[in-house]
Amino acid sequence: MHLLRSLLVLIIAGLSLSAFSQTTEIIYLSGTDAANTVDWDFYCTDGQNCGKWTQIPVPSNWELQGFGTYNYGHDWRNKDLKLGKEHGLYKHEFEVPATWKGKTINLVFDGSMTDTRVKINGKSAGAMHQGAFYRFKYDISQLLKFGTTNLLEVDVAKHSDNESVNRAERQADFWIFGGIFRPVFLEVLPKTHIQRAAIDARADGTFSALIELNHVKTNDSVSAELLDIEGNKVGAIAPSEIRKGMSEMVISGKFENIRAWNPEWPTLYDMKITLKRDQSIVHEVTERIGFRTVELRKHDGFYINDEKVVFKGVNRHSFWPETGRALSEENHLTDIRLMKEMNMNAVRCSHYVPDKRFLELCDSIGLFVLNEVTGWQDSYDTIVGPKLVKETVLRDHNHPSVVIWNHGNEGGWDFANEKNFHTYDIQQRPVLYPWLLRNGADTHHYPEFEYASGRFTYGNDPFMPTELLHGLYDGGHGAGLEEYWRSYESSPLHAGAFLWVLADEAVLRTDLPGTTYDSDGNHAPDGILGPHREKEGSFYTIKEIWSPVQPEPVTINRQWNGILFLKNKFTYTNLKNCVFRWEAYKIPIGSTQKEITGSGIMPSPDALPGETARIQIDCQEALLTADIFEFTAIDHQGYQLYTWTWPVIQPNEKATDLIHSRPSINEEIRITETEKTVTALTQEIEISFNKQNGHLLSVKNKKGTLSLSGGPLPAGTNTSVKSTQWAKNADGNFVFEIHSESYPEKVTWELQKNGLLMLQASPPASRLNNIDFLGISFNYPEEKCTGVKWMGRGPYRVWKNRLKGSNLGVWEKSYNNTITGESFNKLIYPEFKGYHGNLYWATLETTETDFTVVSETPNLFFQLFTPARPKHVAGGTFPPFPKGDISFLYEIPAIGTKFKQAEQLGPKSQKGRFAGHKGDENYPIKLWFNFRTR
Repeated sequence: MHLLRSLLVLIIAGLSLSAFSQTTEIIYLSGTDAANTVDWDFYCTDGQNCGKWTQIPVPSNWELQGFGTYNYGHDWRNKDLKLGKEHGLYKHEFEVPATWKGKTINLVFDGSMTDTRVKINGKSAGAMHQGAFYRFKYDISQLLKFGTTNLLEVDVAKHSDNESVNRAERQADFWIFGGIFRPVFLEVLPKTHIQRAAIDARADGTFSALIELNHVKTNDSVSAELLDIEGNKVGAIAPSEIRKGMSEMVISGKFENIRAWNPEWPTLYDMKITLKRDQSIVHEVTERIGFRTVELRKHDGFYINDEKVVFKGVNRHSFWPETGRALSEENHLTDIRLMKEMNMNAVRCSHYVPDKRFLELCDSIGLFVLNEVTGWQDSYDTIVGPKLVKETVLRDHNHPSVVIWNHGNEGGWDFANEKNFHTYDIQQRPVLYPWLLRNGADTHHYPEFEYASGRFTYGNDPFMPTELLHGLYDGGHGAGLEEYWRSYESSPLHAGAFLWVLADEAVLRTDLPGTTYDSDGNHAPDGILGPHREKEGSFYTIKEIWSPVQPEPVTINRQWNGILFLKNKFTYTNLKNCVFRWEAYKIPIGSTQKEITGSGIMPSPDALPGETARIQIDCQEALLTADIFEFTAIDHQGYQLYTWTWPVIQPNEKATDLIHSRPSINEEIRITETEKTVTALTQEIEISFNKQNGHLLSVKNKKGTLSLSGGPLPAGTNTSVKSTQWAKNADGNFVFEIHSESYPEKVTWELQKNGLLMLQASPPASRLNNIDFLGISFNYPEEKCTGVKWMGRGPYRVWKNRLKGSNLGVWEKSYNNTITGESFNKLIYPEFKGYHGNLYWATLETTETDFTVVSETPNLFFQLFTPARPKHVAGGTFPPFPKGDISFLYEIPAIGTKFKQAEQLGPKSQKGRFAGHKGDENYPIKLWFNFRTR
């Protein structure tokens, strides 16, 4: 079937070439991407399904198709693991029309892992290619049989004969695959043709183009025409005559009224370059370009189009769980859209050059790209290295998105190879060395917050960590980011940062039973996203911190005057190009249904980048009955930059909704006692307490027993109960008091005649240091919990140093046991368990009967059970939790990263401290429990 398909494609191509022989035609022998493949004959020499001829889709990584051996890049260190060194042998037949005779036919591979030997009709196409991630080609014009069938044979060795290739690519901190994983195609050109057109198009409309040619004659000329992407002519450059003996030439000029390219306004053009002979077109190539100027000004920063740029970026592996490094159009689009959604303007291609299509999409959608030659922590030698640098530049030189070349990673370079970037790049883009201070920029990886003497915020060079805040499990990307970012912004040398990494690299293992996703322990679950791009909590933290619109801090309440100050942190966009809208609403306790009290769209202020605009919102009437105020910014491309929320009322004001939710019941409260317990009963509720410590023993209502018990247990302090006492107060309510040696020194239970149970724990009264958490806890069986609704910050859990991105609102989620970065077969986000912020009320949904807790305490955290501990915890990635299942807390811990404990990530990541004075009116923890069934 694939032969017929190839034949049809070639026949159509042949007809096209007959009519338009002056253009370059691309004829795919493989599929175009991982979602559109062509089966080739295949033989694997070792590992799964080896020793027999079968078929395999191309492009693909053969491990994901059930062949060969899976290896992570660190496996070479473990003598107990088999290191796959299999070969993959490919065969594919294709037709070549007779009309192609006399043309130049190149066979092009966009990526093959790694040593690749190619034959056409039994004869070698050329020298073996070494290096997995690069485009290479062979002129096979003299090897083809025109008008008949041709045989392509490819031998791909997973392990290279060149040890520097193995060290650079195969002994690395990422999955090691084999196979032809990017497209294979024929490039059909006229016999005389343009071999290369490298264009340096500047922001002011000037350009120069290096044109390399073959078979030049004296009466040839080259001209250029510029079109917008709709095909409308923008301008043209008069023909330049080619002098005798020239194999290359430079043409230059200037186009007027050009719109420069940048990620916020990614304007593209097509430059058509034409080779003519005696006024007849010999060959014509069209390059899609953007006009932009890139500079690295020493001791200053990166300037693009004369504007100083701060890169807000992430590292990205080319990876999908079921296809490895063979990706589809949708994979690329998904990643770029998610980066843009997080308000990123840049991506680092770690640790190899990406698919050509990915760069094309970055050009058109708008992202700065750091394009990286491989070398994880070891380098290519000076034999293979220069060839691969050349292949990188020659493939990607015209992409406006590519603004920096990275030469390896963390020692993965030989400085002698750098000159090849400068030799082949007509634009002379900066060349960086990720983690070095070199070539005018400091890219040190994973700095502590207070890094370092003479560098970064204390230094003399633009600084931009190309890996920041290692995102192992749940925390690393967002936790601490706000403080790092605000600290860096205080320096004029701040050039940005790239978070590690976009997505968890968990691969589907076809060699293991069932459906097993493997991240090689804690080597690869480092993402802001899960392997299928599930959003973790840090996604929204980054989105808020990196929003190019930032409201200045403001308190919003019923008396607010409606004035917001908006800081424009775009690089190229006026706020008048954005849309701003607001909404105010109320939500009853226990409900998720908004009652809108007002909304509107604001006139967009005229504010250039760097300016702050004052806007006035006419919302005073809407605030009179609202609980929450929302403000949303949307950019000119339609991306929602962020929605900020503020509480309009304090928790104690919201609590009145519960307290006055139904008329008081005047029934007398009955009290019964045993030797160890005291029980208070209303018509509907029965509450039992431990006489010795005042802990809740049991709760019953008309539907039966509720399993909430065991508290209030002090969380974060050690104390002992001095005394307890109980009685009815003057209103006939049951009151139980507990007095302790230290926090909480006094706890009061009060069961009211209306069936509501109030708990008040006195605030801290003495100095406390090194607090992980502070508050009170209760027990509730996890297996009986089915979900939760709450008003507070959400829907994701928070850490002390990752509060941004969790918005105030009313949220709902079902119980799950997700372990971030580990539960790959069932990743349910948001995670259910953990710390949550700014509690107003929460309804716990259970298999017994639902109950609601309402807080009167501002800024109170609450804990829902303890998340399961990941199997491969490292650094500060699993902070402590209090004993108990449900906790109400003044303080919660920060979370660290794979390489850093939380305390190394800035002031807000430190352990808590409390100090006060006699007479301070601090806030007690005051809670209302509603166990009523009506």
